[in-house]
Amino acid sequence: MSPALGTLEKALRFGEGRRMKRLAEQAAYIATLEPDFQKLSDDELRAKTVEFRERLANGETLEELLFEAYAAVREARLRESDQRIFDVQMMGGIVLHEGDIAEMKTGEGKTFVASMPLYLNALPGDGVHLVTVNDYLAQRDAEWNRGVFERLGMTVAYIENNMPFDARKAAYDSDVTYGTNSEFGFDYLRDNMAISLEGVVQRGHQYAIVDEVDSILVDEARTPLIISGEPTTAAKIYHDFARVVKSLDGVQSKGTKLEDEVLAQEYDYLYDEKHKTISPTESGIEKVERALRIDNLYSPTNTQLVNHLIQSLKAQSLYKRDVDYVVQEGEVKIVDEFTGRIMEGRRWSEGLHQAVEAKEGVAIQEEHR
Repeated sequence: MSPALGTLEKALRFGEGRRMKRLAEQAAYIATLEPDFQKLSDDELRAKTVEFRERLANGETLEELLFEAYAAVREARLRESDQRIFDVQMMGGIVLHEGDIAEMKTGEGKTFVASMPLYLNALPGDGVHLVTVNDYLAQRDAEWNRGVFERLGMTVAYIENNMPFDARKAAYDSDVTYGTNSEFGFDYLRDNMAISLEGVVQRGHQYAIVDEVDSILVDEARTPLIISGEPTTAAKIYHDFARVVKSLDGVQSKGTKLEDEVLAQEYDYLYDEKHKTISPTESGIEKVERALRIDNLYSPTNTQLVNHLIQSLKAQSLYKRDVDYVVQEGEVKIVDEFTGRIMEGRRWSEGLHQAVEAKEGVAIQEEHR
């Protein structure tokens, strides 16, 4: 080993040692809180969650609540299963909250360790996720921890394959949701294909703990998640927008705010051929809303419709047949702008290719994500 590497290794070990010392001191401090939490009745222990949330609303941070929150979980665990969370497990829980990897062997209480940062990060009320490798573990860990979280006034659920929409949405509305990486991933993709918020199940991605992180983020990360849209419904939406945008008047942007404001009074949308951007105007939006019988295109429930409009306007104004693409054998095929060659098998993303297909009146292929 070179002297430089030896020095670096010593520095890393020194830094690791300092951190372990700090973690041990923090775990020891949490232990001093035990007597106070042991005196609480079940109702008083459950009320701690309400107290913590009020303190968050008043400006305290999760870091400032960590010691008490972890002490609350320790007491809830003890009452639920007569098992006490050890100081070393407390240390692992702090590491997970800090966003780092905690390496633990089977049987060292990974489930106990994860429950503490899950509880802490669920306090803001946005929901947290525990990502594991299979449905069995997701269900098992959710059930193992259910009593602990319920003693603290929190709800727990798990998602699994072939789960009905309403049950899946309810699971995501829980404070803590367990599931596999593929289920979380596919739900994310399906949510991005939904045309309104009523079709969305996830409510955000505030905090997650990944079990078997090497397997999920390294091994399984090599396998793409591909999901197909509903061809009949999707095709109708693309055709509707293709029909509507043909009635809109667009103009090339002048590039300055003042000039574009003048144009916006006269046209339904502005486009920029160089940057491939589209800007609908108020009159254009009103025409689309009337044509589609929508009260407010930009309401949260119509998020996906805005993307359909933008892609359809791009297809109408920015992508030219026999320049940017050709139509062969009933398919839209992209033309390489540098070589002029057809790029077989390539498709534009974010719904643009489907918008061009609708414009040309050819079969709209399923949208893969």
